[in-house]
Amino acid sequence: MYQKILVPVDGSETSLRGLQEAIALARLTGGQLRLLHVVDELSAAMSMSGQGVVSADVFQLLREGGEQVLAAALATAKAQGVGVDTVLVEGFTGRLCDHVLAQAQQWGAQVIVLGSHGRRGVGRLVLGSDAEQIIRTAQVPVLVVRTAAPAP
Repeated sequence: MYQKILVPVDGSETSLRGLQEAIALARLTGGQLRLLHVVDELSAAMSMSGQGVVSADVFQLLREGGEQVLAAALATAKAQGVGVDTVLVEGFTGRLCDHVLAQAQQWGAQVIVLGSHGRRGVGRLVLGSDAEQIIRTAQVPVLVVRTAAPAP
């Protein structure tokens, strides 16, 4: 049961909550984690296109940031005794959700664990929802870990 657990991480509090849940699941099932970070070069290029030429240095910084996110998540999982490896995906093609789904299929993931802000209404429309697309189209179960509710 759930021997291959795919965990997209981006360094946010929400993805770290997803990572912690994935670690707990892996410890329970004796499973292996694959941590995935997607360097979304297309979004970065599009957001900076109105500001002139996009420097290759920007993409290098994104790549380095992704490597740091993966290294921190890897250390967290290893410290808790979980088998884990990492994958960094970068490119100008496809949406984040497409990369997650492709990695799940290529690796043979049995479950995807991801953090989500749980936004609704206009916030979801403006920001889009990669989590929703993953949930709707994944061929394997998806465990969604919502961000912590703010204290009253």
